[in-house]
Amino acid sequence: MEEKKTPTRGEELRKALSYDKKNGYDRLLSGEREAMEDYCAAYKEFLDAGKTERECVDRAVALAENAGFRPYVRGNGLKPGDKVYRVNRDKSLMLAVIGQKSLAEGVRICAAHIDSPRLDLKQNPLYETDELAFFKTHYYGGIRKYQWVTIPLELHGVVALKNGGVVRVSVGNGEGDPLFTIDDLLPHLGAEQSRKPLGEAIPGENLNILVGSRPLADDEGKDRVKLSVLELLNRKYGIVEEDFISAELCAVPAFRACDIGFDRSMIGAYGHDDRVCAYASLAAILQLSQPEHTAVCVLADKEEIGSEGVTGMKSAAFDTFMEDLCAGQNVPLRVCYERSFCLSADVTAAYDPNFADVYEKRNSALVNGGVGLCKYTGSRGKSGASDASAELVAYVRKVLDENGVIWQMAELGKVDAGGGGTVAMFMAERNIDTLDAGVPVLSMHAPFETVGKLDCYMTFKGMKAVYERL
Repeated sequence: MEEKKTPTRGEELRKALSYDKKNGYDRLLSGEREAMEDYCAAYKEFLDAGKTERECVDRAVALAENAGFRPYVRGNGLKPGDKVYRVNRDKSLMLAVIGQKSLAEGVRICAAHIDSPRLDLKQNPLYETDELAFFKTHYYGGIRKYQWVTIPLELHGVVALKNGGVVRVSVGNGEGDPLFTIDDLLPHLGAEQSRKPLGEAIPGENLNILVGSRPLADDEGKDRVKLSVLELLNRKYGIVEEDFISAELCAVPAFRACDIGFDRSMIGAYGHDDRVCAYASLAAILQLSQPEHTAVCVLADKEEIGSEGVTGMKSAAFDTFMEDLCAGQNVPLRVCYERSFCLSADVTAAYDPNFADVYEKRNSALVNGGVGLCKYTGSRGKSGASDASAELVAYVRKVLDENGVIWQMAELGKVDAGGGGTVAMFMAERNIDTLDAGVPVLSMHAPFETVGKLDCYMTFKGMKAVYERL
């Protein structure tokens, strides 16, 4: 029998004192892989059903009502275990499960966003040139424009009519639907384009979506292709060209969420940023029954353009919802806020060895490293960051460890090379302790992003721990 080797003093010290980042698959508990696969299958369904913030709200409300949530009516009494929600203008959503403790003891918030980079149609989008019909667009959020050409696109959104009606538009995700695309130069004619910097090769005004080429029959007027497209739209949706003025229509990638890799360990899809964290926050609160502290889930809009507007995190809509809940218990809103905690649930950059020069590996999140905790985001000298306190980070570490959540620390690239924003600073401005946390993403803001299934599941577990234990 081989004699067991006694560890050296150095080995004992290394084990006791050093911080060793292990792959999450080496730390999964028994049975967690099956739970992870089930969770990720449901998440992929959520992604395919929600290509816009409106569609995400629709899907989230359906799931919430199935779990016992009901619309909150101002002035209604609330008791522990009550599950309520409020929709803000069809584009953002707030949900709450009333806890056993008074709101004076604070609430536990997971705040994510459900908007993603896309191409919005301009208010006068349809035109014809040289017998081809196009839609003019204005890109939304931080995109790399060259990634959006020559890929299949879907059209989603609403058209608001002068008579008060609202027409839902969804083309490209149904069986047999047509798709759309933005054309690009062939390499044989692209020599001059290839000499331009990457960010200038495709101007924003060139992101024009090809929508038709067949001229209207039995007509000899101008713009016969455009007129043919208008006839098709009128026949299906009952709209006319002027109705585009009061429309919110956008083009999104026509990709379904799918497994990536021979081992199916990753998910590829459009919109991981930030629907991967939004779904984790939602799925976690749907499983609560009667938490100690009131749990609140916020699915906000407009984060990709600075959280502006009535449906963004800067809006008073969140404060109004919270003030209404507090009024039911005679608790001043400021008292609730100062005892509250918010996990700003937003994605972080996953370390990519193909572009290692812009990352600082020691402080970067790795795929399969678990949910990424970001003490601060912002850019350059932490501009635009809330910068959580050391005490707060320590307490979150403790809660995650006690609940078997695999986590890692994260930073969005090298100093002066990266940076980005979340809703954390707007929660902190409300005097709510806030920490950023989310799923590491490869190819963030691209039309097709990639995440690790393990990280998705651990983010869900982390959100649940925040609601139940923090």
